[in-house]
Amino acid sequence: MKKFKLLFYLSLSFITLQASAQELKVKKPVAKAMQKVKPKAIEAHIRYLADDKLMGRKPGTEGFRMAADYVIDQFQALGVKPAGEDNTYLQHLTIRKATPGAAASITSLDKDGKATNLAHEQDFVIYPNPKEEQITVEAPLVFAGFGISSPELGYDDYANIDAKGKIVVIVRGAPTKFPNTVASNSTDLLTILKTAADHGAVGVMMGNISPSMRLPNLRGGINSVIAPNGSVAASRTYVSEDIKLLASINYNTFASLLSQADVDPVVALTSMREGVTVSAALNHTVKVNYTSSFEDIQSFNVVGKIEGSDELLKNQYVVHSAHLDHVGIGRPVNGDSIYNGAHDNASGVASLLEIAKIYSNLKEKPKRSVLIVMVTAEEMGLLGSAYFASNPTVPKQNIVANINTDMPTIIAPLLSATALGADHSSLAKQVEAAGNYLGIEVEPDPEPNQNRFVRSDQYSFVIQGIPSLHIKYGNKTADGKNNLNEQVEKWRAIYYHKPQDQIDGTFDFDAGKKYVQLNFLIGYQVAQNAERPTWNPGDFFGERFQN
Repeated sequence: MKKFKLLFYLSLSFITLQASAQELKVKKPVAKAMQKVKPKAIEAHIRYLADDKLMGRKPGTEGFRMAADYVIDQFQALGVKPAGEDNTYLQHLTIRKATPGAAASITSLDKDGKATNLAHEQDFVIYPNPKEEQITVEAPLVFAGFGISSPELGYDDYANIDAKGKIVVIVRGAPTKFPNTVASNSTDLLTILKTAADHGAVGVMMGNISPSMRLPNLRGGINSVIAPNGSVAASRTYVSEDIKLLASINYNTFASLLSQADVDPVVALTSMREGVTVSAALNHTVKVNYTSSFEDIQSFNVVGKIEGSDELLKNQYVVHSAHLDHVGIGRPVNGDSIYNGAHDNASGVASLLEIAKIYSNLKEKPKRSVLIVMVTAEEMGLLGSAYFASNPTVPKQNIVANINTDMPTIIAPLLSATALGADHSSLAKQVEAAGNYLGIEVEPDPEPNQNRFVRSDQYSFVIQGIPSLHIKYGNKTADGKNNLNEQVEKWRAIYYHKPQDQIDGTFDFDAGKKYVQLNFLIGYQVAQNAERPTWNPGDFFGERFQN
């Protein structure tokens, strides 16, 4: 009898999930710890991290170092253990900015050998290579539609062409039948490059689909992460040394190349959107020469750990992530040139610090361990998270889930939320249960065209095969108009990536508290559940990326 009472008593310190995910009972110790999240504490974190003295927290600057020191001080005060390299809180990485040379050239040869020299920065631009300073490549061209190879979805631009040893010409896009998150992945540049490499291509040229589209300005350079051995460890524009060229060409050049192969670009694009491929060999070969110069800076991710209580499961990890960086000092707007990033993403960092506080106030820790990871260089292309997700400071196969926090946009009461990515895995159950407990309605993405699923750090974990999600605001409003996305759109026009994103801007810190509680409850359930999260049967991302 005494043994039974003891077991019953101990069970009260855990969250108990009923058969239905809709019933979540939070026992007193956990509920009490959750209530210790204070809106004033969230405000204080943001106020420090978004202060002018941190100069916009750009990686490689003293301001970023100050932000990292602040996080480490908070970790130490909360008893969060170091989980970086060499028993520190830091994971170091080298960020390389590759800048294109001024003398790039592309010469196009038609089937009769007639040469046409394309004009640099008028007809084309070439993305710098982060590994090789000078590259020369000569290869035939082939049109590969959207550059997509998804036979499981009934669409494969590479099915009827031979891309081996060739430069593929593509346009960015996806068939309209593709689900939004799948389309976002398919149009992601990394996916396009990897698909081209998998089919033996040596380069990719992206065509503008209308005369009004401008070529990208690459003069400011492109950032990548360089590993200690000199290899490219993470990049948004480089996948391997097999792809020698990544370029953009203007509409006239693109249309001319296609028309000489009897392919009408307008008709082709319409067909592709309808799910009908129109890939074809082009009657051209190109000779390309270009150079790249490099500038390296040092930065780091900040990694802390709450150790789990189960002897076996404590060696598995739930990762809460948020990016610590912002864009630094830039073009003045209304006389201010410091891009403070209060919402983006000091508010996300503050959320994770408060999640860590909840765990610090739990006498009985969850079964699995929890990593609190503040990543660098998100604004440079998800680089810090890409490096951590592919080279984590714990065994990668032991990371069971990622819950990412990026710009919660806490400008109104949090009455509903969107869990970007949760519908691809069993994490949807934890989201539903946590939302129901807190009275937060879980809604579909109110802004699917924003492609937010691939634009923040959870995507770095997804492509490593780790079920992941990103909690954003829903559309529900207190006045019943349920148009929060419209309010956010107006807010974004004034504050997003502008110096005006400061602590004195629009904030609802009570919404911040609820946001923290929601993210905590999702992660806590995962940390407590004996079964690790799984991709849904037949899911696109599970099939593509799970290890």
